Order: sequence, then structure tokens, then C-alpha cells
Amino acid sequence: MKLSVIIPMYNESSIIEGSVKAFDEYLSSHFDDYELIFSDDGSTDNCGQAVLDYAKDHQNVKLCRYEKNRGKGCAVRTGMLQSAGDIAIFTDCDIAFGVDVIGRVVKYFGENPDKQMAVGSRNLSKDGYEGYTFIRKLASKIYIKVLGILGGFRLSDSQCGIKGFTGEAAHEIFKRCETDGFAFDFEAIMTASALGYKIGEIPVKIINHRESKVHVFSDSFKMMADVIRIRKRVKKKQKEEKAAF
Repeated sequence: MKLSVIIPMYNESSIIEGSVKAFDEYLSSHFDDYELIFSDDGSTDNCGQAVLDYAKDHQNVKLCRYEKNRGKGCAVRTGMLQSAGDIAIFTDCDIAFGVDVIGRVVKYFGENPDKQMAVGSRNLSKDGYEGYTFIRKLASKIYIKVLGILGGFRLSDSQCGIKGFTGEAAHEIFKRCETDGFAFDFEAIMTASALGYKIGEIPVKIINHRESKVHVFSDSFKMMADVIRIRKRVKKKQKEEKAAF
């Protein structure tokens, strides 16, 4: 079994050296066959070079990048489509959920061979929101609930920053995705559902807190509009693909 771990990044020079080392050391000690792909979303701080420098002596570490900043969705999609693993996982460069969670996602697929996608959920863990302020926790829960209703699915934490896929599902899903921004999670979930893939959830908790780049209140209306637009696009593609057969 080959494992692919995709790390989207944008201007992460302050943490990249520690992150690439932490991820690679964990993977090398737990998996015989893996690739660690850092997907650079048009960074301007030279964090990509730090990955290349590390990769000189660590052949399992790779970098893919493009010049113009387009958004996390584009970075994840680019990395996923270049992955070659039987299982492909993406998570955040700041190691928000720790490194051990990677092994838990792999174990989940081994124990649930009927699932093609695994979504981390802070709502399934008693301490999933540990360290959050009450207001931030409440806002996050309401935000996720509303977006789930608009998207037409019942996952408890669609915006969680760690998700896994079987290799085949990763390529089939992301080759159909177009969203470059933060709403890409919804497109991946909706596309997976449209393709008939089964989605499961695993409990996770935030270990390393960092200020989110998503502003719940200011970005909420834009995200809602994006979700509605994505839902229409996914349904249209689904009809077109059925008609082609």
C-alpha cells in the first residue's frame, strides 16, 4: 500500500522547516511506501525552496507549485492529481491535528473497505474544540450546520482541515473540481456523493491552534453563495455524464 500525503501551503516560511521534518519523520517511521507532496499556492516567501532543500536528501518528499496564488482549493487539487498513492490524505501545513491522525485515517480505510472518503470531525470528539473560545466554537458549529444544509449533506464537520480518499476516488473527484477557494471542501464532498462514493467521518481534535485564514462572519455570505453555485454545477455535471452514457 502506497500512501500520499498532500500539504497545501502559502507563505509558510516561518513554519515550513519544522513541518516538513515532522511530517516526513512520522511517515518514514510508520510507512514503507509513501510520498509527501507540498503543494505551493504561489508563495512569495520562498517556502518552496525550503521543501526542495529538504527533498535533496529525502526522496519521498516532493514539491509541486505554480506562480500565481489561486487558493487552497487549487493547491489541494493540484497535489491530489499528482499523487500516486492507494490512499491520499490532505492536511494543513501547521500540523493543526498532529501527525498521528494520518495513521488513524489510514487505519480507518483498512477497517472500512466500503468507504472511499474519510472526513475528520471535531464534532465527533469530546475535546474536538478544546482551546476554542465559546464564541468561536458556537460560530463555527452554526456556520458548518448552515453550509451543510445549503450543500445538501449531513456531515458533522465538512470544513475540517483533514480529509482522506482512496487513490481512485481522489483522482475521479478532483479532476471534476474547479473551486480554487475555501469552498473546495464542499465541491469535493458533493462530487464524491454524486459519483456514488461512500463517505465516513472520524473524530479529530485541534492540537496546534493558529488564527484561521477564514473569517466566519465576513466570509460567510460569500461561502454560502459559493456552495449554492457549486451544488448547481455538480448536479449539471452529473446529468451531463449520465447523458454521455
